[in-house]
Amino acid sequence: MKRRHFNKLMVSGAVGLSAMPGVLRSATVMDKSGIRFGGPVFEKYTNPEEWVKAVKNLGFSAAYCPVQPGEKSDVVKAYEKAANDADIIISEVGAWSNPIDPDDAKASAAIKKCIDSLELAEQINANCCVNISGSRNPNSWDGPHKDNLTFETFDLIVETTRKIIDAVKPKRTFFTLETMPWAYPDSVDSYLNLIKAIDRKEFAVHLDPVNMVNTPTIYYRNGEMIKDAFKKLGPWIKNCHAKDTLIDNHELTLHISEARPGLGILDYRVFLTEVAKLDNVPLMLEHLNTAEEYNLAAKHIRSVGEELGFEF
Repeated sequence: MKRRHFNKLMVSGAVGLSAMPGVLRSATVMDKSGIRFGGPVFEKYTNPEEWVKAVKNLGFSAAYCPVQPGEKSDVVKAYEKAANDADIIISEVGAWSNPIDPDDAKASAAIKKCIDSLELAEQINANCCVNISGSRNPNSWDGPHKDNLTFETFDLIVETTRKIIDAVKPKRTFFTLETMPWAYPDSVDSYLNLIKAIDRKEFAVHLDPVNMVNTPTIYYRNGEMIKDAFKKLGPWIKNCHAKDTLIDNHELTLHISEARPGLGILDYRVFLTEVAKLDNVPLMLEHLNTAEEYNLAAKHIRSVGEELGFEF
């Protein structure tokens, strides 16, 4: 479906999204007020048992995929079993690349990486495989570009995403696109547009609310944006990233930076309340440099959650 035609349908509302089939892991309120929480593991490991110990030492119940695409099948299965036995959810397999690169050879290589990563997510039973939609910037795979937010690029994203999903046809996992400030999906409604246009039950949502904070209005009302995101996208959300957002008061015209959770103004009371309503959807720390920074971030998030009565 072309973007222009789809936008006409969107005028009438949610275009029947609630009736779309194939939402295999629908969002439900958990029996306990619990949140699946995780992040990177700095401790070295050489086998599934050591990996489980490293994850548990951090107090995590979710983790990033511990192996890379191309790993031997028996090794992948061993990590899957270890995660299942230890009640650890493998949150995502990252496929970070640019499937819409203006260089055709680079785009093809990125699409192959996405297919390989989605196959790994299926094999290891990760909640999702995640990438960004990409960028038309020839010099930056994830950078801004004047053509990123155009009808033509929207259609290209739909085409490449279908190609990736159709090559694997996953049964246990989903392909997702992380929200971005200058590329689709850049808002709640543009994500809804993509869900409808891609039209694949194996396509789902990876929510990073910080990446949708791209105006001062959203910045100061980010709690409202988060509520809207979970209200509209909840049934499709498979994973969330935990960061923070901070306007640099000394840089004009506008500069919004990522920050360690607790150092910005992201409304974690709202964020955690909404995540806790979903069924086994992990909240994953990312983009910090040291184990100590991750410990401080985890401490902040846990303290907010404990005030709200949530367990991690």
